[in-house]
Amino acid sequence: MNTKHITDPAERKRLKRAARKNAPPKAKRPEGVDRGSLKRTVRKRAKGQTKR
Repeated sequence: MNTKHITDPAERKRLKRAARKNAPPKAKRPEGVDRGSLKRTVRKRAKGQTKR
Protein backbone atom coordinates (compact mmCIF):
# COMPACT_ATOMS: atom_id res chain seq x y z
CA MET A 1 0.00 0.00 0.00
CA ASN A 2 1.35 3.42 -0.97
CA THR A 3 0.96 5.88 1.93
CA LYS A 4 3.55 8.46 0.88
CA HIS A 5 0.92 11.18 0.41
CA ILE A 6 -0.23 10.91 4.07
CA THR A 7 1.69 13.24 6.38
CA ASP A 8 0.18 12.28 9.75
CA PRO A 9 2.16 9.32 11.17
CA ALA A 10 -0.73 7.99 13.26
CA GLU A 11 -3.12 7.99 10.29
CA ARG A 12 -0.51 6.36 8.10
CA LYS A 13 0.09 3.64 10.69
CA ARG A 14 -3.65 2.99 11.02
CA LEU A 15 -4.08 2.62 7.24
CA LYS A 16 -1.07 0.33 6.91
CA ARG A 17 -2.28 -1.95 9.69
CA ALA A 18 -5.75 -2.12 8.13
CA ALA A 19 -4.25 -2.98 4.74
CA ARG A 20 -2.07 -5.67 6.28
CA LYS A 21 -5.06 -7.17 8.06
CA ASN A 22 -7.18 -7.24 4.89
CA ALA A 23 -4.39 -8.58 2.65
CA PRO A 24 -4.59 -12.24 1.60
CA PRO A 25 -2.22 -14.54 3.51
CA LYS A 26 1.18 -15.06 1.96
CA ALA A 27 2.05 -18.46 0.52
CA LYS A 28 4.24 -20.77 2.56
CA ARG A 29 7.89 -20.98 1.61
CA PRO A 30 8.58 -24.04 -0.52
CA GLU A 31 10.34 -27.00 1.06
CA GLY A 32 14.11 -26.83 0.96
CA VAL A 33 14.41 -23.04 0.65
CA ASP A 34 16.72 -21.64 3.30
CA ARG A 35 16.06 -18.37 5.06
CA GLY A 36 18.28 -15.79 6.69
CA SER A 37 21.66 -16.98 7.92
CA LEU A 38 21.08 -20.49 6.49
CA LYS A 39 21.32 -19.11 2.94
CA ARG A 40 24.50 -19.88 1.07
CA THR A 41 26.82 -16.91 0.74
CA VAL A 42 28.11 -15.74 -2.61
CA ARG A 43 31.89 -15.79 -2.76
CA LYS A 44 33.60 -12.64 -3.97
CA ARG A 45 35.50 -12.85 -7.20
CA ALA A 46 39.27 -12.52 -7.12
CA LYS A 47 40.57 -9.04 -7.77
CA GLY A 48 42.79 -8.82 -10.79
CA GLN A 49 43.11 -7.38 -14.25
CA THR A 50 39.74 -6.51 -15.73
CA LYS A 51 38.81 -7.77 -19.16
CA ARG A 52 37.81 -5.21 -21.73
